[in-house]
Amino acid sequence: MAYITCKDITLRYDALVVQEKLSFEVNKGDYLCIVGENGSGKSTLMKCLLGLKQVDSGTLSYGDGLKKNEIGYLPQQSQIQRSFPASVREVVLSGCLNHRIIHPFYSKAEKQRAAEQMECLNITALADRSYRELSGGQQQRVLLARALCATQKLLILDEPLTGLDPLVATELYSILQHIHDAHGITIIMVTHDVECAVRHAKSILHIGKKESFFGSSEAYENSALGRRFLGESLEAEACSNCAHEHEPAEKEEN
Repeated sequence: MAYITCKDITLRYDALVVQEKLSFEVNKGDYLCIVGENGSGKSTLMKCLLGLKQVDSGTLSYGDGLKKNEIGYLPQQSQIQRSFPASVREVVLSGCLNHRIIHPFYSKAEKQRAAEQMECLNITALADRSYRELSGGQQQRVLLARALCATQKLLILDEPLTGLDPLVATELYSILQHIHDAHGITIIMVTHDVECAVRHAKSILHIGKKESFFGSSEAYENSALGRRFLGESLEAEACSNCAHEHEPAEKEEN
């Protein structure tokens, strides 16, 4: 039985229906990337998968022993979150709150788990640093360690590479691949980076305003929708690079 099964679900954002009759499933060990145009309902779908919002119609069910409080989540960061006044250790430990009863102190096992996740993400040396003093890439590692404290089964990430430079983004992809391969964590990730999604993910869910796709990365890459979307992505990247190359040079100060 799948971890998550969505059958003919309809998603609504306020009064607007953004998706209808959407069906897909996520099995244990999957690496699913969700792509698509802006406004197609990706963020709304994330809220439904996390149990924060109900689907408008259809069925969304959990199986294979997965419970809602066993899902780790790395959301998009707001400016307020980037400035959160806490130490790295405190932020990572807070991931343990996902599946524990209210208690004023963290247990020895929870502290050990946080230490293990910090070591896994190579941020142990940052444990006593203030979270808001870190670089964007370091902050994402901290939040990923926090999400891993909340789960040993399923990790959901919403645009985790936004605002990161290409080198840091590549490193984060490698970390996620290691978490998936070595630790058996199932991954669902929303991303605009279609090329990397096809390269890393096992499956692709493309949700669009007019058409959708669910299947293997290879099948998506060879589909008409996939070829068109990949082509648009490459064209946009080329235009962006061209614009940077033709930016006027800054004048040197006298």
